[in-house]
Amino acid sequence: MEEKNQAIAAIRKKLIGKKLNYKEIYLIMDQIAQKKLGDVLTTYFTASGFSKGFSDDELFYLTKAMVETGEKLHFKGIVADKHSIGGIPGTRTTMIVVPIVAAAGFKIPKSSSRAITTPGGTADDMEILAPVMLPKKKIYDVIEKANGCIVWGGSFNIAPADDVIIKVEEVLLFESYDKILISIMAKKVAFGSTHVVIDIPWGNSTKVKKLSEAEILKKKFERLAHRFGIKIHVLLHKTEEPAGRGIGPVLETKEALMVLEQDENRSKDLEVRSINLAGALLDLCIQDASAEQREFVRKNYSNGRAWATSILDSGLALSKMKEIIEAQGGNPKVKSSDLRPGKYSFVLKAGKRGKIDSFDIKNLTVIARLLGSPKIKGAGIYLNKKIGEPMEKNDVICTFYSENMYNIKEAKDSLLNLPLFKLV
Repeated sequence: MEEKNQAIAAIRKKLIGKKLNYKEIYLIMDQIAQKKLGDVLTTYFTASGFSKGFSDDELFYLTKAMVETGEKLHFKGIVADKHSIGGIPGTRTTMIVVPIVAAAGFKIPKSSSRAITTPGGTADDMEILAPVMLPKKKIYDVIEKANGCIVWGGSFNIAPADDVIIKVEEVLLFESYDKILISIMAKKVAFGSTHVVIDIPWGNSTKVKKLSEAEILKKKFERLAHRFGIKIHVLLHKTEEPAGRGIGPVLETKEALMVLEQDENRSKDLEVRSINLAGALLDLCIQDASAEQREFVRKNYSNGRAWATSILDSGLALSKMKEIIEAQGGNPKVKSSDLRPGKYSFVLKAGKRGKIDSFDIKNLTVIARLLGSPKIKGAGIYLNKKIGEPMEKNDVICTFYSENMYNIKEAKDSLLNLPLFKLV
């Protein structure tokens, strides 16, 4: 009881704008991890970070405490990882980047999250192909067999306080920048990552609105990574729409597989975004690889991007993804054509000739959730048209999917107040 009271006192201290030391922060994280504070006090602490922010020392203490109150993984040598700060539905790059980097010979144990502010997290999507709730020993086995994995970070007590905080944030559909930073870096440290690429999308409808804000967050990632001895490369990417066309677990997973399969109808935007991330991560890893590996890349490829492209084009990434799926307990024979969205649908047609000028990403998220995503795996939105693509009257702009008509009707009826795009 005394530790709980000390944690409450520390939360009160933060709420009035004072800085916390490591002991105070550890007490808060420990009490949250043990679920002794409850939702109300946890929300107060989360809100204190949103309104007041944290100093560099506090960010380090929070990340360290979040790691120390949970389990950790240890691997030898280079351990690669990538992470997007999220918030952009229909951009499932992880399921393409992980098999590319694993096929290149680097370990990439990927801890992924479930949906917080989007219609589906990577863990929600990967779960369609294979179990993502793996015990610690199983993760070691998967990495030994396949070099890579895509698992839910909350499956075996990794940074347990983070999962509790995520639940109180989910209701409000927001995360503070500092909370995003701590959550991501805690998972990287806990999974033993040594070389990390972070993707920060920014734009009018994303979590990060301005380039100046993205640059501040980039510097925070770099400073925090340095304190943990992690090599990091942060990519800033102006984002106005989803990279892919599918929004929701089944639709996003299907698109990722189509890129790996090099299907002629694959999303080229999603492919390019994934290659850029994989290439940046390979460039980072090869700097500390063996002389033999560095010479191999120098002789055969000009840079990591060319290497990543070759791995994808050759089918090596697809073969590696099948290995990962099988190692995690899924069916390695699954194809993109096997994945079908919800049986009920509604098509939204153009009332006149024109094109999409912009998307409202927040409204896309809300409508996809009304359709039932991510709990209903087949629920979601398919974007038949994207920004700048010409359309004629009665052309299909997008298609809604769900497993029941109630969700379809609710989403359809909400369009008047939640427009998905602006037409010109």
